[in-house]
Amino acid sequence: MAYSKLGLTKTLAYRGISLVIVLLGVLFLTVIVLGATGVSDRILNSMLTEELRGIRQQLVTQIKDVEQLNKALESIKQQLIIAYGLDRPWYERLPNMMLKIITLDLGSAKNIQSFSGSKQISAIILERLPNTILLVTTAIIINFLIGLFAGTWVATKPGSIVDRFVSLYAAISYAIPTWWLGLINILVFAFYFRLFPYTGMFSAPPPTDPLLRFLDLLWHVSLPLLTLIIALSGSWIYITRSLTVTTAQEDFVNVARAKGLPENLVQRRYIVRVVAPSILTNVILGLAGSIGGAILTETVFGWPGMGQLYYEAIVSLDEGLILALTYVFTLVYVIARFILEVLYVIVDPRVRY
Repeated sequence: MAYSKLGLTKTLAYRGISLVIVLLGVLFLTVIVLGATGVSDRILNSMLTEELRGIRQQLVTQIKDVEQLNKALESIKQQLIIAYGLDRPWYERLPNMMLKIITLDLGSAKNIQSFSGSKQISAIILERLPNTILLVTTAIIINFLIGLFAGTWVATKPGSIVDRFVSLYAAISYAIPTWWLGLINILVFAFYFRLFPYTGMFSAPPPTDPLLRFLDLLWHVSLPLLTLIIALSGSWIYITRSLTVTTAQEDFVNVARAKGLPENLVQRRYIVRVVAPSILTNVILGLAGSIGGAILTETVFGWPGMGQLYYEAIVSLDEGLILALTYVFTLVYVIARFILEVLYVIVDPRVRY
């Protein structure tokens, strides 16, 4: 018994170390791509030019002599070059940024700020993260529950009309682009029927009463949440159905039914439990992926979550924020993978051997 526990601990330790290596590898490759391709230099030079343009507009009102103005701008430019690290090659500049991100010293964003006015990257991420959890993570959980119950039930009726209908619905649901479905829902429910708002998290101005503010939030989240449920539920149902349909036809399941056990008990104990590792993989990785947000859906609905933040960081060429988000998303994935390793052992003891 002690040997078994020791072997299990060693296995989990090895897998934990391998996942940490994956995390560092992803961040390292991101740094290499940004530096070796010259993207980092172009981003910083663009930011420097924009900042100089703003400084020039301020100095024009104070310095009338053109020669003095150019000298002042050149002096400021040299200071900014040192501040941005453009006086050093990328392989000297970006590793330092990589170390800061690993230690969660995320620094400040160059072009994006939080709703409260802060440019601290950690503050911006912590402000957007609950919004994504409210929308995308909630949608993943709802779709998982729909897929678990509907997919398992359909798997017990292969070839039936219900099975064919669900397969058709899953194909249509998977094929429809989420952003296109979002635009259709906005057109129908927001503009024609005026049942839901088409953008944002709150009305303008937002309600001050806590209860009314909460209800206003639910009203605004309903349409993007409905869009994600429609777009993703079909695939979740079909995936669960595909995982369980073979198990549902096994002899031990038929024997359980022949014993007169209730159908819900048969599904729960003899079907779902057997395929639980595969279902857990989908749901845990789905939840981890949801932290990254749905970029197109959040952008279409103007939902200020992590997906829209990533889009804004790329559009504004905010190097530090892009690296920080990449690291955070990879870190969440690594944590999710390690949780899966532990859950596999709990759900299926055979894994430890």
